[in-house]
Amino acid sequence: MCSVTKEQVYDELRTIIDPEVGFNLVEMGLIYDVEVDDSCNVVITMTLSTKACPLHQMIHQWVEDAPKRIDEVNEVTANIVWEPEWNISMAEDNVKQALGSL
Repeated sequence: MCSVTKEQVYDELRTIIDPEVGFNLVEMGLIYDVEVDDSCNVVITMTLSTKACPLHQMIHQWVEDAPKRIDEVNEVTANIVWEPEWNISMAEDNVKQALGSL
């Protein structure tokens, strides 16, 4: 049985800062879901702020690498989806305020 929790994975994902805006991917609302199975494999459902994101490949790799810092984690898959399309309303209030949306 795997003892890795979704919250542990989210904590690792919070260390990834979007270089364009300076906020982490979780607080920006770009991480839609995290699943951890009984074998400690992690599947992350995420999006990017735009389909034309110039850092697409780099951010995808960072997301797949971050949970691997947790001892028990085996395989990590990050699936990028475009539905629902990300918008600023998905971000935490501190991000909205800093980006002028509150």
